[in-house]
Amino acid sequence: MKKEIAHIRKQFKLDHDMLTIYDILNVYIMKESNEIYHWERQPFALLDREKQELHMGNFKKLLTGELDQKLFELKFQEEEVEEPTRVLLHQALVTGDPEEWQDLMMLLVDKMLADVKYERDTVITFVRGQYYQPSKSRNIETEESGKNEVFAHPFILCSVNSTEQQRKTLLFDYVEREFKYNVNVDPIIKLSSPEQGFFYPSVTDGYSDVNRILYCTGRANEPNSHFIEQVLNGERSVTALEERAIFEDIVKEVAGEQLDATTLAHVYEEIYRVIETHEEMEEPPKLDYKDLEQVLTVSGVENVTTEKVERAFETIVDDKHYELKANSVMPKFTSKSIKIDTKIATISVSPQDLKYVRQVNYQGRRCILIEVDEDAVIEGFTLSTETI
Repeated sequence: MKKEIAHIRKQFKLDHDMLTIYDILNVYIMKESNEIYHWERQPFALLDREKQELHMGNFKKLLTGELDQKLFELKFQEEEVEEPTRVLLHQALVTGDPEEWQDLMMLLVDKMLADVKYERDTVITFVRGQYYQPSKSRNIETEESGKNEVFAHPFILCSVNSTEQQRKTLLFDYVEREFKYNVNVDPIIKLSSPEQGFFYPSVTDGYSDVNRILYCTGRANEPNSHFIEQVLNGERSVTALEERAIFEDIVKEVAGEQLDATTLAHVYEEIYRVIETHEEMEEPPKLDYKDLEQVLTVSGVENVTTEKVERAFETIVDDKHYELKANSVMPKFTSKSIKIDTKIATISVSPQDLKYVRQVNYQGRRCILIEVDEDAVIEGFTLSTETI
């Protein structure tokens, strides 16, 4: 899934021969009345090149981010709803009539306006198009790119962007040679920071899946539940932050509240090993209670049993068959993603280097001990080494 999104995102630039955008529909929403003030549809190719470039940047930004943090692949709800979005989007996907597509997108706008109060004037943008994906990878020996054999994927993308008023500025007029006060009141559409949106249909292992949709949010780990459930009729997805909290609670339930840094480092190393061994697989790696039992046991956690881990799953998530996403339960392994906060200082360390950190008791006081290979330098001064 991650590779497919990266491939799609790369296509969103001008004059790319693997992407075609047919039509664009912009809808302007007024914050006071929460009503449509203006809308317009036109062929994307007829836009000024500068406008095309701004929109392409916005679409690429929308599709940028980590899975389960800013990008969420959602299943559509199973229960029957009036005018289900799944049917509406599929109909819009297959129609070749721009006017019918427009009418269907306006129905979706109506759903976006129901029971919602926009704090700022908002622009909702839809595009329909098609991207192409090579059916085979690049052949290095023959230098064949694979473009002679591609699959076409029609898609619909939606971006929701807020606006802001221009700042009051002082200008200098070169012709009149005088200073002027700028009183421009036209709002600026914040295309560089989309609030949320979606890409339909989702794609996995090179195939479009019309039963799933990719929801995108501009704020990490803050998906809009109303938009997901009421507008898209999608099933609420657990964020990586929520998944990590579940993992931490389960481990505490099994191992207790306190773990030494070395054991915790081993836990992260084991989970990273699971992720690496599943890297080429279609589905992201997951950990059930049996997998977590294995991870904790190999990492040196004492008195771990299948029954204890199974009971912890039932206690924390009320489902012993719950599966944790391995990529979500731990910080980024190779970057300094772990923060150790104390009153004196905040220490940043990567999970793979956590084994060099210890909390020790020195002369009756708790201290953080960090093993280093080289001399520590503070403001250009090399620290002398003390023997304890």
